[in-house]
Amino acid sequence: MTIYELGETAVVRAIIRNLDIEFEDCAVIDLADAEYLVATTDMFHRTTDFPEEMSAWQVGWMSAAGTLSDIAAMGAHPCGLLVSIGLPDLPPAFVKSMIRGLSACARECGTAIIGGDTDSHQELTISGTALGRVRKDQILRRRGAQVGDLVCVTGHLGTAGAGMRALELGLAADDPVAVKKLFEPIPRIAEGISLAESKAVTSMMDNSDGLSVSLYQLAEVNGCGFTIHADSLPVLPGRDTGQDLDLALYAGGDFELLFTVAPERLVDARNACELTVIGEVTSVAGGITLDRTREIERKGYRSL
Repeated sequence: MTIYELGETAVVRAIIRNLDIEFEDCAVIDLADAEYLVATTDMFHRTTDFPEEMSAWQVGWMSAAGTLSDIAAMGAHPCGLLVSIGLPDLPPAFVKSMIRGLSACARECGTAIIGGDTDSHQELTISGTALGRVRKDQILRRRGAQVGDLVCVTGHLGTAGAGMRALELGLAADDPVAVKKLFEPIPRIAEGISLAESKAVTSMMDNSDGLSVSLYQLAEVNGCGFTIHADSLPVLPGRDTGQDLDLALYAGGDFELLFTVAPERLVDARNACELTVIGEVTSVAGGITLDRTREIERKGYRSL
């Protein structure tokens, strides 16, 4: 079996087993008495990550957003973004606009581009490394969910997937909100920090690869199951319920936060940020189900 047949999650799982490290959105480095340094890296390619309709500025923005979203998932304050770029023979104006997009997203998240590298490459490739800091008593990890906890998300689900569907159907002009969400996702930095400070969250990650894949990853780390309620999944108003349910479950690219909250702390979590309760944590025997009637398939965005 090749790595393409295995898929990204299986490859990452094998790497983690060999390195004996935790499966987290970021590496956690103990550098100070009261704080952790967290670090993450993401790689993006022209053919697999950037639709042709994207502008150079949006290519830069998405690259920064995808990397900084992992910092948000740890409840950390971003403190810098390093960017390495493999450049084919592109117009200088394209590169300048792309850098402006990278910088604009970093500034939106309260940080900046602090360094990096460039090299020639056959395909436009952008690799971002983000650094963040978080108090040791506030860091949010994937591990920690307990049976009975509430499953919550920020924002709307499936919006970026709706944008991709619109592009594929040649209907981008008919769904500008969804296309903008796909091209210019907003990392939930402020929400992550507020949730960390609330101390109401028991586990958290971002859902960049889709809700289904993220639930399965949380389930493996925590040895639990999940029941998700179809009528609670937050989609943009005025959508086709049947189609958007599938997108909400399986489409990637939203870069929202998926987290669990102890029921008695839900008010504290709601005070921290806008959220939607979409289900509950169950025992592992419960599996991962929709309305306790059908299994949620393990599928979503694949970068391999």
